[in-house]
Parts: sequence; C-alpha cells; structure tokens
Amino acid sequence: MVYGTRWPTPPVAGVVVTDPNVDTGTALDLEPGPTLVGLVVGTGGLLFLLDPLVGPLAVGEIRVRPIALSAVVLGVGFCLGAPVFVRRGHRLFGIAHGVFGLAWVGVAVGTAFGLGVVVVAAVILVVAGAGFLIACTRTW
Repeated sequence: MVYGTRWPTPPVAGVVVTDPNVDTGTALDLEPGPTLVGLVVGTGGLLFLLDPLVGPLAVGEIRVRPIALSAVVLGVGFCLGAPVFVRRGHRLFGIAHGVFGLAWVGVAVGTAFGLGVVVVAAVILVVAGAGFLIACTRTW
C-alpha cells in the first residue's frame, strides 16, 4: 500500500469506496449511470410498496395501480442497466439486462392493454435469452 495515493476498490452498485486510511476529501464517488439505474429501480420498488396504501394513480388520461407502474419502471431500470454494464466491459450482463428488461416491459404492457401476442413474444424472448446466456456461459 502506498500512502497518500488513492487506491479505489472495484465499483459495487455504482459506488466507489476508497481506502479509509487515505484522506481524499470524500469517502464516496457516485457515478451517474449506476446511480440513475439505482434510482429508477428504487422508484419501482417504492411503487410496489405503495400499492396497498394508495389508490390508482393518474397517468395521462388513465388511472393505473402503482403495482402495474412498478413493473414498467423496473423493466425500464433493467433496460437502462444494459448500457451501463456494457460500458463497464460486462457485455454478457449488459445483454442479459437488455433482453430481460424488454421482456419485463413487454409482459407488463401486454397485460395492461390485453395484447396476448406481446405477452407471448415477451415470454419467448425470456426463454431465448436464457438459452443464449446458458450457451454463452457453458463450457463444453
């Protein structure tokens, strides 16, 4: 260990924690991409928890239950996570987030609007994405 220099640990959930023995002026650096993803996913979780406490919310001209909004917001969070992982060099995690984020949004939107074709396509996307991930990680 070299004292007086900054040796950050690998980022975890968008937060870089530095060596506590080195005074750098701040103990934590927030990166915009992972922070945004965390806020979106946190909002989805909050909507999920608020569902029993509040009635349907107005979204434009329609009223939607918070739990339905939660599903869409979580899907958007997964989709936002895709480029964040790819930018950090985790291509496979990025692909997984993108595929499953699109599928999650597809299931939520298809169910909300009664579009069975969209729901079936989303389920097929999940199965195909899982197969792709298994094929990518499997060593023969």
